[in-house]
Amino acid sequence: MFSEPVFTWPNDAEVGLSITFDDARASQLDVAVPVLDAFEIGATFFVLPQPLEQRADDWRAVLAAGHEIGNHTATHPCTRNFSFIGKNALEAYSIDDMEWEILHRNERIVQCCGVNPIVFAYPCGQTYIGCGTHTRSYVPLVSKHFAAARGFPGERHNLPARCNLDQVFGCPFDNLPFEAVLAMINTAREERGWLVLVGHDAGDGRQRQTVDEKTLKMLCEYAADPRNRVCADTFGALAIDIHNWQAEQRRKKRALEYQRRRRKKGI
Repeated sequence: MFSEPVFTWPNDAEVGLSITFDDARASQLDVAVPVLDAFEIGATFFVLPQPLEQRADDWRAVLAAGHEIGNHTATHPCTRNFSFIGKNALEAYSIDDMEWEILHRNERIVQCCGVNPIVFAYPCGQTYIGCGTHTRSYVPLVSKHFAAARGFPGERHNLPARCNLDQVFGCPFDNLPFEAVLAMINTAREERGWLVLVGHDAGDGRQRQTVDEKTLKMLCEYAADPRNRVCADTFGALAIDIHNWQAEQRRKKRALEYQRRRRKKGI
């Protein structure tokens, strides 16, 4: 029997935190980024092509400030059950269609910002293509092209020893007061977990799909205070730390099993 290893966060932190935003909405630049920068908290922005290119200089400044840009597909395909999706439905997609979505989006991010994204967010959190008996997961395709990928909405924080980095849980924090976000942080802290927050717009938290500016300020102030022992960093940075640690634990487990077999044989 192997006891489950315990992941150690840097600087004696007790919990990991990644703040992420989807769709490259203008309010993220106008409201969220200044707050994040004021507290030196790195965040991850999963972007769509048109809004990225409309304010390319601003997004390049976001990268220069230490934030991360991730892939959110070229056209944001979702289930046909959403009336807004029209003909761009996952049920009609093939794996080749989805690979074009991913690679074309990567190319445009490189052209616009000079970086090749290493992280991905599933549009609307949906991870399949096709319909009925032809339904397939496109998680293996995402795994081929990215170090980690985030779902939405996730039920809880992620456990570094167990989480699947191809389908990381992302928890909504649109329209939440700081107290509700703090409760999620403290729940994750109990298991030394990684809380990944997902927002859309930023500003007046009474509006739909909007992270309240006051909540964001209080969250950043809390995370930036070393007394609260929060490791706050971009989605990609923490995912890579966890990936490397998981790989090392697998190596150690194989080595222990090899030694156990040798002892059993009397070697």
